[in-house]
Amino acid sequence: MLQNIHHTAIICTDYAQSKQFYTEVLGLEIINETYREARRSYKLDLALNGIYVIELFSFPDPPKRLSKPEAAGLRHLAFGVDSIEKEIARIKAKGISVEPVRIDEATGKKFTFFADPDHLPIELYEL
Repeated sequence: MLQNIHHTAIICTDYAQSKQFYTEVLGLEIINETYREARRSYKLDLALNGIYVIELFSFPDPPKRLSKPEAAGLRHLAFGVDSIEKEIARIKAKGISVEPVRIDEATGKKFTFFADPDHLPIELYEL
């Protein structure tokens, strides 16, 4: 029986830039960082509030991700926040462009999107 989502794996094109984004912009905590010589690849394990959530990988020359128009597959990564306005202000202060806030028609909750360095869509969803 499934218990929870253990983690999300993300492949980046510029490891240093993505590491900075996920740790300094989003504020995720580094659990472990490993360089795998045989794969010429880094693996960075990241946590949110002490809970393991993301594996960030670097691989030499990964293919580009299709994002717009929407392609089949994983659509985006979403983070729940208490105050969308406060989180937008914090993210914008780091130099990140954020889309206008929208309202979820099904729940009435506020949400918005921005992108990581490889244009992976990231959603903020007000809890």
